Amino acid sequence: MAKLVAVNGSPRGSHGNTQWILEAFLQGAQEAGGETELFFTNDLEVKPCDCGMMYCWYHEPGECCNQDDMQMLYPKIRQAETLVLATPIYIPLPGAMQNLVNRLCPLIRPELVFRDGRTRAVVHEGTRLKRIVLVSTGGWWEKANFEVVEAIVRELAENSSLEYGGSILRPHAFLMKEDGIFTEAGQKVLEASREAGRQLTADGKIKPEVLDAVSEPLIPMQDLIDLYNQWVFEASN
Repeated sequence: MAKLVAVNGSPRGSHGNTQWILEAFLQGAQEAGGETELFFTNDLEVKPCDCGMMYCWYHEPGECCNQDDMQMLYPKIRQAETLVLATPIYIPLPGAMQNLVNRLCPLIRPELVFRDGRTRAVVHEGTRLKRIVLVSTGGWWEKANFEVVEAIVRELAENSSLEYGGSILRPHAFLMKEDGIFTEAGQKVLEASREAGRQLTADGKIKPEVLDAVSEPLIPMQDLIDLYNQWVFEASN
Protein backbone atom coordinates (compact mmCIF):
# COMPACT_ATOMS: atom_id res chain seq x y z
CA MET A 1 0.00 0.00 0.00
CA ALA A 2 1.34 3.42 -1.00
CA LYS A 3 1.91 5.69 1.97
CA LEU A 4 1.76 9.47 1.89
CA VAL A 5 2.92 11.72 4.71
CA ALA A 6 1.60 15.28 4.48
CA VAL A 7 2.62 18.36 6.44
CA ASN A 8 0.38 21.42 6.43
CA GLY A 9 2.51 24.48 7.14
CA SER A 10 -0.32 26.99 7.38
CA PRO A 11 -0.37 29.01 10.63
CA ARG A 12 -4.16 28.60 10.48
CA GLY A 13 -3.83 24.82 10.54
CA SER A 14 -6.99 22.91 9.76
CA HIS A 15 -8.97 26.18 9.48
CA GLY A 16 -6.97 27.61 6.57
CA ASN A 17 -7.61 27.59 2.83
CA THR A 18 -4.66 25.27 2.28
CA GLN A 19 -6.42 22.52 4.21
CA TRP A 20 -9.35 22.58 1.76
CA ILE A 21 -7.10 21.57 -1.13
CA LEU A 22 -4.88 19.25 0.89
CA GLU A 23 -7.79 17.38 2.46
CA ALA A 24 -9.38 16.73 -0.95
CA PHE A 25 -6.02 15.59 -2.34
CA LEU A 26 -5.54 13.13 0.53
CA GLN A 27 -9.11 11.87 0.15
CA GLY A 28 -8.35 11.05 -3.46
CA ALA A 29 -5.17 9.22 -2.44
CA GLN A 30 -7.17 7.15 0.04
CA GLU A 31 -9.77 6.32 -2.63
CA ALA A 32 -6.94 4.94 -4.78
CA GLY A 33 -5.79 2.70 -1.92
CA GLY A 34 -3.19 4.97 -0.37
CA GLU A 35 -2.50 5.30 3.35
CA THR A 36 -2.20 8.91 4.47
CA GLU A 37 -0.93 10.62 7.60
CA LEU A 38 -1.29 14.35 8.18
CA PHE A 39 0.62 16.71 10.47
CA PHE A 40 0.30 20.44 11.13
CA THR A 41 3.35 22.58 11.85
CA ASN A 42 1.38 24.61 14.41
CA ASP A 43 0.96 21.40 16.44
CA LEU A 44 4.65 20.51 16.26
CA GLU A 45 7.81 21.75 17.91
CA VAL A 46 10.27 22.19 15.07
CA LYS A 47 13.33 24.20 16.01
CA PRO A 48 15.42 26.07 13.43
CA CYS A 49 18.39 24.25 11.93
CA ASP A 50 21.03 25.62 14.30
CA CYS A 51 23.52 22.79 14.99
CA GLY A 52 26.05 24.34 12.64
CA MET A 53 28.71 22.78 10.42
CA MET A 54 26.22 20.38 8.79
CA TYR A 55 26.12 18.11 11.86
CA CYS A 56 23.78 15.62 10.13
CA TRP A 57 26.28 15.20 7.27
CA TYR A 58 29.77 15.47 8.69
CA HIS A 59 29.46 14.57 12.37
CA GLU A 60 26.59 12.08 12.67
CA PRO A 61 25.28 11.33 9.15
CA GLY A 62 21.50 11.00 9.18
CA GLU A 63 21.11 12.25 12.76
CA CYS A 64 19.89 15.69 13.80
CA CYS A 65 21.29 17.20 16.99
CA ASN A 66 17.98 18.94 17.77
CA GLN A 67 15.63 16.89 19.93
CA ASP A 68 12.10 17.91 19.04
CA ASP A 69 9.14 16.62 17.02
CA MET A 70 11.24 16.09 13.91
CA GLN A 71 12.61 12.99 15.66
CA MET A 72 9.08 11.60 15.45
CA LEU A 73 8.63 12.71 11.82
CA TYR A 74 11.90 11.41 10.37
CA PRO A 75 11.03 7.68 10.49
CA LYS A 76 7.52 8.36 9.16
CA ILE A 77 8.89 10.28 6.18
CA ARG A 78 11.58 7.66 5.55
CA GLN A 79 8.95 4.92 5.31
CA ALA A 80 6.54 6.89 3.11
CA GLU A 81 6.64 6.83 -0.67
CA THR A 82 5.39 10.40 -1.02
CA LEU A 83 6.01 13.50 1.09
CA VAL A 84 3.38 16.20 0.58
CA LEU A 85 4.39 19.72 1.63
CA ALA A 86 1.35 21.99 1.87
CA THR A 87 1.72 25.71 2.45
CA PRO A 88 0.16 29.09 1.75
CA ILE A 89 2.27 31.79 0.12
CA TYR A 90 3.92 33.86 2.86
CA ILE A 91 6.79 35.68 1.07
CA PRO A 92 7.52 32.90 0.36
CA LEU A 93 6.99 30.40 3.25
CA PRO A 94 5.55 30.60 6.77
CA GLY A 95 8.38 30.46 9.29
CA ALA A 96 7.49 27.05 10.73
CA MET A 97 7.35 25.50 7.26
CA GLN A 98 10.74 26.96 6.37
CA ASN A 99 12.18 25.42 9.54
CA LEU A 100 10.72 22.04 8.62
CA VAL A 101 12.12 22.17 5.08
CA ASN A 102 15.58 23.03 6.44
CA ARG A 103 15.36 20.18 8.93
CA LEU A 104 14.84 17.56 6.17
CA CYS A 105 18.59 17.53 5.58
CA PRO A 106 19.21 14.39 7.75
CA LEU A 107 17.26 12.37 5.17
CA ILE A 108 20.03 13.04 2.65
CA ARG A 109 23.34 11.26 2.87
CA PRO A 110 26.61 13.13 2.31
CA GLU A 111 27.36 11.60 -1.07
CA LEU A 112 27.37 13.81 -4.15
CA VAL A 113 26.70 12.83 -7.74
CA PHE A 114 26.71 14.84 -10.96
CA ARG A 115 23.53 14.31 -12.96
CA ASP A 116 21.93 16.24 -15.82
CA GLY A 117 24.42 19.06 -15.51
CA ARG A 118 23.90 19.59 -11.76
CA THR A 119 25.48 18.47 -8.50
CA ARG A 120 22.97 16.33 -6.59
CA ALA A 121 22.81 14.25 -3.43
CA VAL A 122 20.90 11.06 -2.58
CA VAL A 123 18.75 9.94 0.35
CA HIS A 124 20.08 7.46 2.88
CA GLU A 125 19.84 3.74 2.16
CA GLY A 126 16.70 2.19 3.58
CA THR A 127 14.63 5.29 2.83
CA ARG A 128 11.49 4.40 0.85
CA LEU A 129 10.74 7.98 -0.11
CA LYS A 130 10.33 8.35 -3.88
CA ARG A 131 8.83 11.76 -4.45
CA ILE A 132 7.86 15.13 -3.01
CA VAL A 133 4.64 16.95 -3.94
CA LEU A 134 3.67 20.58 -3.36
CA VAL A 135 0.16 21.70 -2.39
CA SER A 136 -0.09 25.48 -2.14
CA THR A 137 -2.69 28.23 -1.94
CA GLY A 138 -2.46 31.98 -2.34
CA GLY A 139 -4.62 35.06 -2.38
CA TRP A 140 -3.39 36.71 -5.57
CA TRP A 141 -4.81 35.96 -9.00
CA GLU A 142 -2.01 34.37 -11.02
CA LYS A 143 -0.13 31.08 -10.79
CA ALA A 144 3.12 32.98 -11.28
CA ASN A 145 2.84 34.03 -7.63
CA PHE A 146 3.78 30.42 -6.71
CA GLU A 147 7.04 30.34 -8.68
CA VAL A 148 9.40 30.84 -5.74
CA VAL A 149 7.72 28.25 -3.49
CA GLU A 150 7.49 25.80 -6.38
CA ALA A 151 11.19 26.26 -7.12
CA ILE A 152 12.08 25.60 -3.46
CA VAL A 153 10.17 22.32 -3.30
CA ARG A 154 11.26 21.19 -6.77
CA GLU A 155 14.91 21.85 -5.91
CA LEU A 156 14.51 19.98 -2.62
CA ALA A 157 13.25 16.94 -4.50
CA GLU A 158 15.70 17.00 -7.37
CA ASN A 159 18.71 17.83 -5.20
CA SER A 160 17.84 14.73 -3.16
CA SER A 161 17.56 12.62 -6.35
CA LEU A 162 13.83 12.19 -5.74
CA GLU A 163 10.95 12.66 -8.17
CA TYR A 164 9.10 15.95 -8.13
CA GLY A 165 5.51 14.71 -8.09
CA GLY A 166 3.92 17.97 -9.16
CA SER A 167 2.38 21.24 -7.97
CA ILE A 168 -1.24 21.40 -6.86
CA LEU A 169 -1.71 25.17 -6.88
CA ARG A 170 -4.83 27.17 -5.97
CA PRO A 171 -4.66 30.95 -6.58
CA HIS A 172 -7.26 33.23 -4.87
CA ALA A 173 -8.41 30.22 -2.86
CA PHE A 174 -10.62 32.32 -0.59
CA LEU A 175 -13.07 32.76 -3.49
CA MET A 176 -13.89 29.05 -3.41
CA LYS A 177 -16.43 29.85 -0.69
CA GLU A 178 -19.28 32.33 -0.48
CA ASP A 179 -20.93 32.97 2.89
CA GLY A 180 -18.98 30.04 4.30
CA ILE A 181 -20.20 27.54 1.70
CA PHE A 182 -18.24 26.17 -1.25
CA THR A 183 -19.47 27.57 -4.54
CA GLU A 184 -20.09 25.36 -7.57
CA ALA A 185 -16.71 26.43 -8.94
CA GLY A 186 -15.11 25.73 -5.56
CA GLN A 187 -16.56 22.21 -5.57
CA LYS A 188 -15.03 21.63 -9.00
CA VAL A 189 -11.64 22.68 -7.64
CA LEU A 190 -11.98 20.21 -4.77
CA GLU A 191 -12.93 17.40 -7.14
CA ALA A 192 -9.89 18.19 -9.31
CA SER A 193 -7.69 18.04 -6.21
CA ARG A 194 -9.22 14.68 -5.27
CA GLU A 195 -8.53 13.42 -8.78
CA ALA A 196 -4.92 14.59 -8.45
CA GLY A 197 -4.58 12.48 -5.31
CA ARG A 198 -6.14 9.48 -7.00
CA GLN A 199 -3.89 9.74 -10.04
CA LEU A 200 -0.69 10.24 -8.09
CA THR A 201 -1.40 7.23 -5.88
CA ALA A 202 -2.61 4.94 -8.66
CA ASP A 203 -0.28 6.00 -11.48
CA GLY A 204 2.60 7.84 -9.82
CA LYS A 205 1.85 11.01 -11.78
CA ILE A 206 -0.83 13.66 -12.25
CA LYS A 207 -2.18 14.65 -15.66
CA PRO A 208 -1.52 18.30 -16.60
CA GLU A 209 -5.20 18.95 -17.29
CA VAL A 210 -6.06 17.95 -13.70
CA LEU A 211 -3.48 20.37 -12.30
CA ASP A 212 -4.90 23.07 -14.56
CA ALA A 213 -8.40 22.36 -13.23
CA VAL A 214 -7.22 22.92 -9.65
CA SER A 215 -5.82 26.31 -10.68
CA GLU A 216 -8.78 27.42 -12.85
CA PRO A 217 -9.40 31.19 -12.44
CA LEU A 218 -12.54 31.98 -10.47
CA ILE A 219 -12.71 35.70 -11.29
CA PRO A 220 -11.13 38.08 -13.85
CA MET A 221 -7.79 39.45 -12.69
CA GLN A 222 -8.84 43.11 -12.64
CA ASP A 223 -11.95 42.25 -10.62
CA LEU A 224 -9.75 40.63 -7.98
CA ILE A 225 -7.40 43.62 -7.87
CA ASP A 226 -10.36 45.99 -7.50
CA LEU A 227 -11.77 43.81 -4.71
CA TYR A 228 -8.50 43.87 -2.76
CA ASN A 229 -8.08 47.60 -3.17
CA GLN A 230 -11.65 48.20 -2.00
CA TRP A 231 -10.95 46.17 1.14
CA VAL A 232 -7.84 48.24 1.85
CA PHE A 233 -9.75 51.49 1.31
CA GLU A 234 -12.60 50.42 3.62
CA ALA A 235 -10.18 49.22 6.31
CA SER A 236 -8.31 52.53 6.33
CA ASN A 237 -11.38 54.78 6.44
